[in-house]
Amino acid sequence: MNDQPNSVGERLDQMDWSSFHTRLTLALGIAWLLDSFEVNIIGSVLAVLKKIWAITEFQSSLLVSVWLIGIMVGALFFGYLADRYGRRKLFLITLLIYSFFTLISAISPGYYWFLIFRFLTAIGVGAEYSAINSAISEMIPARFRGRANAWVMNFWPIGGVLAALVSLFLISALPATIGWRLSFGFGAIIAVFTLWARRHIPESPRWLAKRGERPFWQQLKSLLQRCPGRLAIGCALDFSEASGYYGIFAFLPLIVLPKAGISAEKMPWFFIIGNLGAAVGGILAAWALDRVGRKITVMSFYLLAALSMFGMAVATREESAAGICAAFIVANFCATGSWISAYPFFSEIFPTDLRSTGIGFSVAFGRIGAAIAPPVLVFIASRWTPTAGFALLAVFWLIGFFAMIPWSIHGIEPRGIALETIESELAKVNL
Repeated sequence: MNDQPNSVGERLDQMDWSSFHTRLTLALGIAWLLDSFEVNIIGSVLAVLKKIWAITEFQSSLLVSVWLIGIMVGALFFGYLADRYGRRKLFLITLLIYSFFTLISAISPGYYWFLIFRFLTAIGVGAEYSAINSAISEMIPARFRGRANAWVMNFWPIGGVLAALVSLFLISALPATIGWRLSFGFGAIIAVFTLWARRHIPESPRWLAKRGERPFWQQLKSLLQRCPGRLAIGCALDFSEASGYYGIFAFLPLIVLPKAGISAEKMPWFFIIGNLGAAVGGILAAWALDRVGRKITVMSFYLLAALSMFGMAVATREESAAGICAAFIVANFCATGSWISAYPFFSEIFPTDLRSTGIGFSVAFGRIGAAIAPPVLVFIASRWTPTAGFALLAVFWLIGFFAMIPWSIHGIEPRGIALETIESELAKVNL
């Protein structure tokens, strides 16, 4: 009897954890740090640019909107390209796109050039989502896959803290016309070092074994036909977390923190403290995914994120800076744990030849929620009360919780199971 593994997937899954897996996790994790850095730093930069370029509130909001649209375009289009041309090519190309255009953003001569360069930078960041999550799912042994994928995304809180420190020591300390430019240059420097670290990462063996050659629209058609249930849950989870997460981070500086008397100068410290909660939530999610399982971990974090909004509502109503800070730490703990647990889950349930496309489509759909949540929340808070805004945020998080209920009943638990087994089992029930 031959006990030797007879497929690429089996050989990958029977490997022990090695220095290669550590290098892979670190090299790919920097993508999330850069995305977080860009999302967090723009808040500080906007305040400076409004003074330098005399831009309006509407023009400021456009910078956020084009970023989200760029993420959508990058995630969807480059997700397809990663399935057709490979993970390795794409996570080198996308990092080049990001590093080039974030550097060009730093030397923008005016608002409209900056707007264009931010859109192009966002395409590079959105493209990273698909290629990175596919590569880490396909190249890590099954028994480590959940926590490794989660550890990659745990670089997000680090990026948030880094952005706050850059805001304090570059934007605030240097002349306004110089500090914001150096901030974006700092992001480009990190990207160049990351590109160097990724240069020896090989192509995904699973992709090499099952690479596809379908045109873009045929790829989408195949995704809809073969994976309707999986695509629906991926879209629901990403829409839920993007609406909730981006909603919180827009709601806080615009409505909540001013009510508590927290000035713009103190906000970086507030977000540094809040990201400590995010780091703990991400670490717990990484542990739970392979110990407790995907179903329980994802559902628990989404439900806790919804409940944490009521704590935020109470603290905001009392206008207590300390109370809001404490409630935000808890909310960030739950919110970060939710999306860090969701991405590994819906990344591994798509078949290899459709994985990047499925992830990209889910991320693109989620950015719709990220785009609509901030203006809707601000409108509700202005028309009624901040409590009503937090109630809507709770509803956003509950979308992900309820989306997981059918899967918890009819879907499989992917923990520790080979990707090939997941695909064969889900194909039987046409999920």
